[in-house]
Amino acid sequence: MDKKSIIGFVLMGLILFGYSWYQGEQDKKAREAYMAAQREQFVADSIDRAEHPEKYLHELVEQKSDEQLHSEALAAYQQQAQQRLENDLARNFGEKLVGALSGEEQFYVLENDVMTMTISSLGAKVSDVTLKEYKKYSDSEDGGEQIKMFDPKNAKFDLGFYMRRGYSESKLNTEGFYFESAGVESVVLADGVEAQRLSMRLPMDEGSYLEFLYTMRPNDYMVDFDVRFVNMGEWMRNATSFDVTWNNTSYQNERGYKNENMYTTISYLFPEERKVEKLPFAEVGKRGNGSRSETIKTEFEWFAFQQQFFSSIMIAPEGFSNGEVGFDTYKPNTGYIKDFKASVSVPYDSAKSTYNFKFYYGPNKYSLLKEYDLGLEKIVQLGGRLVSWVNRWIVIPVFDFLSRFIGNYGLIILILTLFIKLIIFPLTYKSMISSAKMRAIRPEIMAIQAKYPKAQTDQNEMMKSQQATMELYKKYGVSPMGGCLPMLIQFPVLIAMFRFFPTAIELRGESFLWMKDLSTYDSVLNLPFNIPWYGDHVSLMALIMAVTLFFYTKLTYKEQEQQTAAAPGMAGMKFMMLYFTPLMMLMWMNNYASGLCYYYFVSQMITIIINFAFRYGINDERLRAKMLAKAKANAAAPKKKSKWQQRLEEAQRQQEAMLKERERKQYRSKH
Repeated sequence: MDKKSIIGFVLMGLILFGYSWYQGEQDKKAREAYMAAQREQFVADSIDRAEHPEKYLHELVEQKSDEQLHSEALAAYQQQAQQRLENDLARNFGEKLVGALSGEEQFYVLENDVMTMTISSLGAKVSDVTLKEYKKYSDSEDGGEQIKMFDPKNAKFDLGFYMRRGYSESKLNTEGFYFESAGVESVVLADGVEAQRLSMRLPMDEGSYLEFLYTMRPNDYMVDFDVRFVNMGEWMRNATSFDVTWNNTSYQNERGYKNENMYTTISYLFPEERKVEKLPFAEVGKRGNGSRSETIKTEFEWFAFQQQFFSSIMIAPEGFSNGEVGFDTYKPNTGYIKDFKASVSVPYDSAKSTYNFKFYYGPNKYSLLKEYDLGLEKIVQLGGRLVSWVNRWIVIPVFDFLSRFIGNYGLIILILTLFIKLIIFPLTYKSMISSAKMRAIRPEIMAIQAKYPKAQTDQNEMMKSQQATMELYKKYGVSPMGGCLPMLIQFPVLIAMFRFFPTAIELRGESFLWMKDLSTYDSVLNLPFNIPWYGDHVSLMALIMAVTLFFYTKLTYKEQEQQTAAAPGMAGMKFMMLYFTPLMMLMWMNNYASGLCYYYFVSQMITIIINFAFRYGINDERLRAKMLAKAKANAAAPKKKSKWQQRLEEAQRQQEAMLKERERKQYRSKH
């Protein structure tokens, strides 16, 4: 292996090691912050439970039931808490509000071409959302059920605010009240679009009420959610904010629990910087407790309960003032991934009666989210700044364009790979020409190594060997970094593909050859046991990719074997190149998207073909003759040395002078 390849491997290793170390430190800080926040939250919850038991009525009932208390004691506790709440409301606000504490839960449905939303009269909350165009992963030929964004049993939405009447002040939480509604109606919006609208009202007194207004447009995943405080200004004249609590539990919708859990988190957007923050990954097991939380102390515009391919997002165009968000992770094989929780504050203005929010329930598709111009597309995994431009300006536009004409995503990936190879071909060409030049002057390099056999141990000979080698490069116009730098420039493309494919909604459910779903692994054999780092199945596409990588590295190594053998200590790289790297890729990629393995396989095959074309299309003797002729021409008409060459030669002269001075001092000390 030559120096340029070694430098490339070292740099890539340093990048991967640095990223792993940084992520580990971030996870450690997040765990410490979480434990501190949990302790503070426990104290706050204990105080709140003592002061406001009515808020925890249903929760305590379930808890006591689980503890198998006597039904008489449980009924007495429930009646006491209910009576206390009713007395407090009747004393301060009147019988209408008390009457809303009891009733029969009813459900209303808003529906368009892409989704169905069910809203409960209890708390006027969204209790269920079903996406019509997407299904859960299933091994059956009929396919799975339609995607549900969360479990209706665990759905919670509560709006809390303080009201003052006379000298009495109470906090009202909407989750325990039954709202009134006349049902779903059809309305024509200001832009001429016909939409469905549902008004849910909580009466306070004669002529005053709290209203939740849901508006669903046709063929749209975005739903308008307006909160209206009608004739409530006097009661809320001292209020400065109101709180929104939103919890839901996400189902496991994909084949691989590990990957889906990895990409399921909470994201939120800072409007000033247009920057998205994400809670770090957490899993249940020895490495963590599966929980994460974050206190947001500044204004933010939206937050998302983000799954691998779908998200539930609440948007406040005028901003949330602060909040707390977090999640708990479910264990594998439970049917769930995360239990999301968010409690946020919204500034209240007594001169303003309507607050406009939005809900987005839909796929994490970059082009779709970008159309809303709210920064929602930032939740899509595109990689960091170094690589995201590849996905944003090349991969996604090509996918969107080709999908208009081609229905097979296996062919689209093939065309995308050819297109990327075409774009980076000038770099590939430069790298291979540089390798051919190095191959052409190999006899001279080996002659220098033979002339200075002690270069690896003697510093003086090493310096002379380096000087001779640099003169040789200069003579023939060879750049030792010519093959390494293009390889590093291509590195962002590989990382970009690694980030894009596992979360590309375009690949979800798309089949190619034996692969049923290009967004997840293809299992041709399920193992009765789990192999660490590998998994409990065999991915055929990952295996083919690893075998192709092995043959590619073997062919590459054969070209470099003579030079590698001539360099002491370099032969040990043979095992890493031929065996360790393909094996590592096989272990790593076995659980990743088969579409990603397919891309790497196609990319390697194209590279092998290009290498063969260059290797047998370029005559080394003819190239060597051209290089020699150019060297003679340069010698006849020497050019002015560049500043870099002058500095390098000056540094070498200084190093040589220091070595000679050191040898003189050593000679004097001995004699």
